[in-house]
Amino acid sequence: MNFLRGVMGGQSAGPQHTEAETIQKLCDRVASSTLLDDRRNAVRALKSLSKKYRLEVGIQAMEHLIHVLQTDRSDSEIIGYALDTLYNIISNDEEEEVDDIEEENSTRQSEDLGSQFTEIFIKQQENVTLLLSLLEEFDFHVRWPGVKLLTSLLKQLGPQVQQIILVSPMGVSRLMDLLADSREVIRNDGVLLLQALTRSNGAIQKIVAFENAFERLLDIITEEGNSDGGIVVEDCLILLQNLLKNNNSNQNFFKEGSYIQRMKPWFEVGDENSGWSAQKVTNLHLMLQLVRVLVSPTNPPGATSSCQKAMFQCGLLQQLCTILMATGVPADILTETINTVSEVIRGCQVNQDYFASVNAPSNPPRPAIVVLLMSMVNERQPFVLRCAVLYCFQCFLYKNQKGQGEIVSTLLPSTIDATGNSVSAGQLLCGGLFSTDSLSNWCAAVALAHALQENAIQKEQLLRVQLATSIGNPPVSLLQQCTNILSQGDKIDRRGSKIQTRVGLLMLLCTWLSNCPIAVTHFLHNSANVPFLTGQIAENLGEEEQLVQGLCALLLGISIYFNDNSLESCTKEKLKQLIEKRIGKENFIEKLGFISKHELYSRASQKPQPNFPSPECMIFDHEFTKLVKELEGVITKAIYKSSEEDKKEEEVKKTLEQHDNIVSHYKNMIREQDLQLEELRQQVSTLKCQNEQLQTAVTQQVSQIQQHKDQYNLLKVQLGKDNQHQGSYSDGAQMNGIQLEEIGRLREEIEELKSNQELLQSQLSEKDSFIKTLKSSQTSGMNEQSLATASARDSEQVAELKQELATLKSQLNSQSVEITKLQTEKQELLQKTEAFAESVPLQGASETVIAAETTDVEGRLSALLQETKELKNEIKALSEERTAIKEQLDSCNSTVAILQNEKDKLELEITDSKKEQDDLLVLLAEQDQKIFSLKRKLKDLGYPIVEEDELESGDQDEEDENEDADKDQDSI
Repeated sequence: MNFLRGVMGGQSAGPQHTEAETIQKLCDRVASSTLLDDRRNAVRALKSLSKKYRLEVGIQAMEHLIHVLQTDRSDSEIIGYALDTLYNIISNDEEEEVDDIEEENSTRQSEDLGSQFTEIFIKQQENVTLLLSLLEEFDFHVRWPGVKLLTSLLKQLGPQVQQIILVSPMGVSRLMDLLADSREVIRNDGVLLLQALTRSNGAIQKIVAFENAFERLLDIITEEGNSDGGIVVEDCLILLQNLLKNNNSNQNFFKEGSYIQRMKPWFEVGDENSGWSAQKVTNLHLMLQLVRVLVSPTNPPGATSSCQKAMFQCGLLQQLCTILMATGVPADILTETINTVSEVIRGCQVNQDYFASVNAPSNPPRPAIVVLLMSMVNERQPFVLRCAVLYCFQCFLYKNQKGQGEIVSTLLPSTIDATGNSVSAGQLLCGGLFSTDSLSNWCAAVALAHALQENAIQKEQLLRVQLATSIGNPPVSLLQQCTNILSQGDKIDRRGSKIQTRVGLLMLLCTWLSNCPIAVTHFLHNSANVPFLTGQIAENLGEEEQLVQGLCALLLGISIYFNDNSLESCTKEKLKQLIEKRIGKENFIEKLGFISKHELYSRASQKPQPNFPSPECMIFDHEFTKLVKELEGVITKAIYKSSEEDKKEEEVKKTLEQHDNIVSHYKNMIREQDLQLEELRQQVSTLKCQNEQLQTAVTQQVSQIQQHKDQYNLLKVQLGKDNQHQGSYSDGAQMNGIQLEEIGRLREEIEELKSNQELLQSQLSEKDSFIKTLKSSQTSGMNEQSLATASARDSEQVAELKQELATLKSQLNSQSVEITKLQTEKQELLQKTEAFAESVPLQGASETVIAAETTDVEGRLSALLQETKELKNEIKALSEERTAIKEQLDSCNSTVAILQNEKDKLELEITDSKKEQDDLLVLLAEQDQKIFSLKRKLKDLGYPIVEEDELESGDQDEEDENEDADKDQDSI
């Protein structure tokens, strides 16, 4: 603190000796008193002296006051006094009026006292952490002075205090709690504190944003009445700008949090002219600037585009257009609204289309674009407003070929309104282009140039525009009229800058002729244009005219570079020869460089918005600076190129075009193939799904077949039991003249059929296993002999399979014959039973015996009928199994054919591999011969050669020696 003592000693008008002693005594009381009341009274006295004797109190009492904050936290009153005293020491706010010159000098001398005391306070970072912890106290007498003190610290040494708060645990979160305080004074001062905290610190801005700052600030703005609110709304808007400006992360968070939708009520100002207070104008101005922060051209294109779409979807753009067309809006608000709408629609096709459909509330209604252009070409309107309209028109046409076509179409003869009842945008631009006001000329020329920007079609369309100059004279093209005005120069009396009109026309012509050989041909067709340009470039004029000379050089260079040599009198070579004779190549390049060296050129190249301090500085357009940067180098190269190089370049261009055509052709083919591949992939996926469905269906059918087989076996067992039960009674009985032996014979035949069926099934299983072995033998790698034997075995087994198939077919035929025999015998049995029922003798027996016999016969008949039914079912099942066996045999035949094909393929592969092995053996033999010849040559030359056998024997000897050594070691 020696430098503070020096400042104190150097003051001419210092405090009285008694007051310095008083401050010293009070400090001693704060440091030494044991009673809290004494310390509190001493701190209160220091507070009362701290404003008038700021330096002395700061030097002597700061350390004691910090100690009070550390030790007396239980007493809110003394803490509040200490915080107030520190605030008075550090803050530079002067409340007392300056009376004389001496006090003014002392004020100037102590202006940096705040930063010096702040540096002392934050030298110990614990002091700032202590202050942050005190802000958690809810007591008004502690929290409010703490907020003011921390705000003053941030104002004095912001970056240093920001860094301390950033590294302190929960530092920012404690400060965010101030926005939720129910006491408006603390809440409002908390907003001011956060303003100072978030200034130029991206890390703190992100933390504050993620601590729900947007939600709280928007709630405060809504509670205070939006744009009709007071200074609190202004402070909240400034804080929102601090959080969003140049912070892409916070902008994205603001958009994704749907906070853009909450901005719409800000701009509901109403149609009635209720008066605009100064605070409302300030608030609305900040609100418009906040919208521009979100859609600024300097933001990443993706973030800007998403914000633009969100503003259209929530109706914010519509609300801004309503203000744009409303009456009674202050001029500065109207200007800022035009700039805001410009950036909301810039490069966004949806927003540009909506803006094109907006009409002004006039009778008859006119498009908003036409109304704005009327203001732009009206020299009575304020300069700032005209610049804003030009910016709006440029943003409307930016990357909007549809809008460019609509503007140019209003100039074409087929679309001009013959009645003259309505004024179009094209007519207003032409009127401004040929006005006597130089600023209107410049604005109209730049606006028309933006209608042609990067749009070759509209450049060609604009060549069709014809202008009627005077009665009786033929119409003149727009291109010719521009060159006529340009050649007249200062002959026409104009209001404003001398060179502004010519610069505007030259920028329009350069934009028009670039990348448009047809326009270049039209320009060169007028024989007066080239001599005028060469004459302008060759003259030695003042500094003001040097810019015009540079633009003339650029226009002539464009006429050379984009010349297609369709005019024999103005080919590239002839124009370059003309430059070399009249001007000189070095002089031409020097004049061309005047453009980019101009001071206003660098200013215009920084931002798209035309922002000029005065009309005289309105010389260059932002998009034109890009064109100059692009063309300056290529024109310089084109001037120094020879005719042969030009020819080579044209040939290269043609070959490149052909190459591009070929590449585009192949690209189209690749696209078509990609589409076909995608279709085939879809087909494969659908086939896979169908295959899976079929496999599941097959597995289900297999399981059902197995269930039916189980049921069949169960029924067979039950049938055997029933046969045993029936054989126990009724031995030797005859019924209807037929013995029961015939039924037994039928059963035996059925059993034989079943055994035949089982035999066939076993044979099928053997064939399946044989097929599996064939497949496994084919997939595994076999040598030549095994393949030969396998092929012979395959042929034998195929012959055996064919024989077995023939025998199986014959067995199936015999089974079918037996089944038909059984059916005929069954029919005969039925007929005999019916005849027996009719011829039963009734004589020689009593009625009771006859009744018993008839009942017995009826029972046996029913049993026989049941057995015949079962026989029918078994015969049906056997026929179904026969068809299944037949299908399985067919599948076996197909698998045998497939295996035969695969065997042939394997044989071909084996022959190929044999050929490759033979070739390798030949190569190895040749290599061995070469190695042998080389060894012989080396021996002849005298080089010792160690044979491989010798090396191996040497290695073996070493191994034997090692083994002997190991044995000796073991024996020891």
